[in-house]
Amino acid sequence: MEFLMMDWLGTPVWFWMAFLGLVVALTAFDLGILHKEDKEMGIGESLKLSAFYISIALAFGVWVYFQKTAAFGPEIGADLTMKYYTGFFIEKALSIDNIFVIGLIFTTFAIPPKYQYRALLWGIIGVIVLRGIMIALGAALVEQFYWVLYFFAVFLIATGVKMLFASEKPMDVANNPAVKFISRIMRVTPELHEQKFFVRIPDTKTGKLITAATPLFLALVVINVVDLVFAVDSVPAIFAITTDTFIVYTSNIMAVLGLRALYFALAAMVHRFHYLKYALALVLVFIGSKIFVSDFILGGDKFPPVLSLAVTFGLILGGIFYSLWKTKGEEAAAHS
Repeated sequence: MEFLMMDWLGTPVWFWMAFLGLVVALTAFDLGILHKEDKEMGIGESLKLSAFYISIALAFGVWVYFQKTAAFGPEIGADLTMKYYTGFFIEKALSIDNIFVIGLIFTTFAIPPKYQYRALLWGIIGVIVLRGIMIALGAALVEQFYWVLYFFAVFLIATGVKMLFASEKPMDVANNPAVKFISRIMRVTPELHEQKFFVRIPDTKTGKLITAATPLFLALVVINVVDLVFAVDSVPAIFAITTDTFIVYTSNIMAVLGLRALYFALAAMVHRFHYLKYALALVLVFIGSKIFVSDFILGGDKFPPVLSLAVTFGLILGGIFYSLWKTKGEEAAAHS
């Protein structure tokens, strides 16, 4: 019991264990029960499963409120809960860009829909570990050098401005460095072997059995590499909201957990969210600017978390509705 109450990165150990236990339980339920057999997921099932994960994430925020309130009082509890929800909504919105790229990856490696969910699920497990490492490093830097937050802020503002004016350039998956590296160090089969990432095949020269990667494994690697690239934007964005490592990590992972379910619903209509990127660009500029506003205009006082959540949610929702309205005519013309 004494170990469970110990403080780790500003939060009791049992908080961390409870969260990781929830993640493990959800993953086991998803992989071992809901999708024990490989099958193609329909849009209806995708939306229902997405709603389930979003509900879990929102309920977890309520749990954060009560636990943080019990530990630090209602003011801090409410503050951290608002920051958790802000981080969750930002990461969820940024994930829509991931969906477009993931769809491109699956198309490049000719992965059929019935095997895509399993690849996404194992990809999420890799994300949980990799983002944990990135967030731990970021937390250590911020704790030792507060000025790193100003670097994050400038980076977010610059990224947002770049998103507003940069032309869209499709990702060249075939020439991805990770793909080239794996192809050099080990044999890769030209065809899929169902849901397997590795298979044993005879060597063309010696006839001995060797281990070879499949295209499904290459797709999994590229998905994780792409997530690291996207995390370069999203992790600093959440650190700009709060430096509480527990809130940063849980809001990030809760948003990513439901990404695989959301993929199948949005992959077919991701083109309808073309203008969302401009809203996300404004969100990044807003989040980056908040640090300078708090420290140099408000004299070190916190930017009101409720206002921060309202602005973030409003921009994202506005981007979604504007995209759907703007592309409605294009959709109708395509089906006429």
